[in-house]
Amino acid sequence: MAPLQVGLTGGIASGKSTVGTMLAELGCVVTDADALVADLYGPGERGAAAVAELFGRGMLKPDGSVDKEALGRLVFGDLASRKRLERAIHPLVGQRYLEVLEAAGDGAIVVFEVPLLAEGGGRGRYDAVVTVEAPEQLRLDRAVERGLDRDQAEARMTAQATGDQRRAVADFVIENTGGLAELRSQVEAVHSALRNRAQRS
Repeated sequence: MAPLQVGLTGGIASGKSTVGTMLAELGCVVTDADALVADLYGPGERGAAAVAELFGRGMLKPDGSVDKEALGRLVFGDLASRKRLERAIHPLVGQRYLEVLEAAGDGAIVVFEVPLLAEGGGRGRYDAVVTVEAPEQLRLDRAVERGLDRDQAEARMTAQATGDQRRAVADFVIENTGGLAELRSQVEAVHSALRNRAQRS
């Protein structure tokens, strides 16, 4: 019985990371591309070796991990460098994800946080998709409360799929408009449904 692969998505400041944390507390294996990259950039890891090979050992800290600030300055200022980095790191992220799946074991629920799932046409990669939704104004207010400039928040929101587009690819919709207790109740219901699917697969 293979692990059930679940895509978790939602717009900016929808609360998908909070939902991910709750799913992890319920026993799911929860990860995302950023977490996998962070692992790969650790001392002695394949991602750190790839960065050193591409851009020199000056991109590594004394402990052998990637100096993310230095790397960010380089690749975000130079499209060619960013493309070279993506070509090297994306296959490693894919391999690490397969390792996560394998380690999760039979019958596990593996949740992968994918902010741009609807935009990237990635629905087919997952056995189930969960989207976390909230009205745009509420999400905008949350993003600003977190310290994001309102114009930046609006620009990110405009660049993302609409709530309707995310709902169209989702098997489960969590409405994050109330408090944490209400959110947890919805997450528990979704988790129960996912567990049933995992047991049937």
